[in-house]
Amino acid sequence: MKVVAFNRTLQGTGASRRLRNAGQTPGIIYGGAEAPQLIALDGNALFHALKKEAFHGSVLDMEIEGKTQQVLLRDFQMHAYKQLVLHADFQRVDASQPIHTKVTLHFVNAETSPAVKLGGAIISHVLNELEVACLPGKLPEFIEVDLGNLEAGQSIHVNDLTLPEGVTALTHGQNLTIATSSVPRGAAAAAEGEEK
Repeated sequence: MKVVAFNRTLQGTGASRRLRNAGQTPGIIYGGAEAPQLIALDGNALFHALKKEAFHGSVLDMEIEGKTQQVLLRDFQMHAYKQLVLHADFQRVDASQPIHTKVTLHFVNAETSPAVKLGGAIISHVLNELEVACLPGKLPEFIEVDLGNLEAGQSIHVNDLTLPEGVTALTHGQNLTIATSSVPRGAAAAAEGEEK
């Protein structure tokens, strides 16, 4: 995705307020060998871009005064009740250096799994995103979690996932639980009553 930004020289509360009143959002780009760079982005365009999952989970091409550099969105602050982005942080990306970031999990085939269809179970998502390490060019937009073979009472863990080539899950030695299926107490009692 491409993002257009502008250099800004003024900083501080007053300068940021004037920027926001003019429809722009202050931001910063940091990381790499270069010094942090103060930028301003179109506030409306940024607000709408933040609604797209790809904006959060992919390497962005940021153009500043004709020069393009690759960045990752690292953080942003929203206004408490207005549709307004107060600030955005971006990190420079080096194509040859691995990056650590969180990738969204997409859950598929839950309604066709034996746990739901046959067991009447409820599937709970324990994690909605997974921390990964990979080269910027290999960063997936999302990771798919197939629940199609999940039985009632079973769980899916990180080791059960098929990760894209070149992507490693950062779990710090733990096999984290991603989703569980459990039969609700009332449904289990009703099933036992039918059997008697």
